[in-house]
Amino acid sequence: MAKWAVYVTGTFSVLLLVVSIVLLVAHTFMNIVDVQVKQATVLKNGTEVYEDWVSPPPPVYMQFYFFNVTNPEEVLTGEKPIVEEIGPYTYREYRPRENIDFHENGTEVSAVTTKTYVFEADKSVGDPNVDLIRTVNVPVVTLLELSKDSTIIKKIVEAALKAYKEGMFMTHTVHELLWGYKDTILSLVHTVQPDISDTFGLFYKMNATDDGEYVFLSGKNNYLEFTQIMEWNGKKNLDWWTTESCNMINGTDGTSFHPLLNKDDIIYMFSSDLCRSIYAVYESSETVKNIPVFRFSPPANVFANASINPQNSGFCVPAGNCLPSGLLNVSSCKQGAPIILSSPHFYQADKSVINSIKGIEPIKENHKTFLDLSPLTGTVIQAAKRLQVNVYVRKIDGYPITENIQTLFFPVMHLNESVCIDDESAEKLRSILLQARVVANIPFIIMGLGIILGIIFTILTCRQSRQREPGTDDERSPLIRTS
Repeated sequence: MAKWAVYVTGTFSVLLLVVSIVLLVAHTFMNIVDVQVKQATVLKNGTEVYEDWVSPPPPVYMQFYFFNVTNPEEVLTGEKPIVEEIGPYTYREYRPRENIDFHENGTEVSAVTTKTYVFEADKSVGDPNVDLIRTVNVPVVTLLELSKDSTIIKKIVEAALKAYKEGMFMTHTVHELLWGYKDTILSLVHTVQPDISDTFGLFYKMNATDDGEYVFLSGKNNYLEFTQIMEWNGKKNLDWWTTESCNMINGTDGTSFHPLLNKDDIIYMFSSDLCRSIYAVYESSETVKNIPVFRFSPPANVFANASINPQNSGFCVPAGNCLPSGLLNVSSCKQGAPIILSSPHFYQADKSVINSIKGIEPIKENHKTFLDLSPLTGTVIQAAKRLQVNVYVRKIDGYPITENIQTLFFPVMHLNESVCIDDESAEKLRSILLQARVVANIPFIIMGLGIILGIIFTILTCRQSRQREPGTDDERSPLIRTS
């Protein structure tokens, strides 16, 4: 090979190595990816991101599981309740954004989310209009508690219990328990105290309705703030991590870029169901539809007793009346109804609570809340919010019906609200991840080419140094001279 070709090879090798090192030090291609991500994570009318935010494509499902009481008479005599889980009854949840208003500052967007539930028979165990559930009589228990502070309510409840033979347990269809039915005793109380509804339902007035106006950050000033919620129903400074942007198609495994999420991050989530913010911490690295994610879930001390987590002392109602770990008193958010929330099957709750009900079996994989997030953008790829509704039942003086009953946190129903990135968005995301990895690895590709050329240059240089002048190979001295 001509000497000039060898020199060109060596020159290119050095040049490629220098260029690759400069690109790595300057983070040039990683910055290009960051710029692309920032441009994609801004709410702007007319963009694909905006359209997906307005009408999220991933299907959201709400699954309801009820606890049917099999020994109601024995419970009234002081024995442990025995319950059997019946479900799921699955509903497709539609949640389009409405009344969207871009604020003049360009950094905030206000909207309401109307939720509508449509029954999915093929994902359910039965017909909610037919299937009957025997459970604790929530209206009666609620009125018993309220009657302690109201003589009028107490007289009505006493008369109604005798006249209508209402007891501590009731039987209704799944549909009635969820979406509401007109209750006899509530109707009587409603006539004298109109602020108490005559209808009871765990999700009464929650179908085809919204839970108020939210103010989101558009991400214009900082893409890390994309869809972060700054205000809900006029309440500001909420700790929030939105789970409704799971249709976003940006993300990576975080190995080549500066990720938005790290394993030591804490994710804050505001829930109107819980009347509070909760937080989640890194649990594991998972793969969802061939997409790498970080899984975050709430630790046990989120619902821990105030003696374990002093920050929960505000939920000791009245002051100093703290519940066992794993329970959250939300009666102040539910018009005084003795509603206690927990994880399904009292997962992460105190052993005494779990053992107080027969038929309860907490399983981490089935009953924990979790978020699977893309490390680069923090958008949700998969999520499950799991909650259980319980009613605080105890002996109340003046009501013989409660005379022998144990003090219990009676499980009524638990739900699983879940979402997973749809196949089309997942395919887009995988394509973007592949492109992003190629872009991020360009400096390494250039370096590899430089190394290969360097090896070729070294081999050629060595071969040239070993070559001799023409004819020297055939001029050898004989071993034996003859005269």
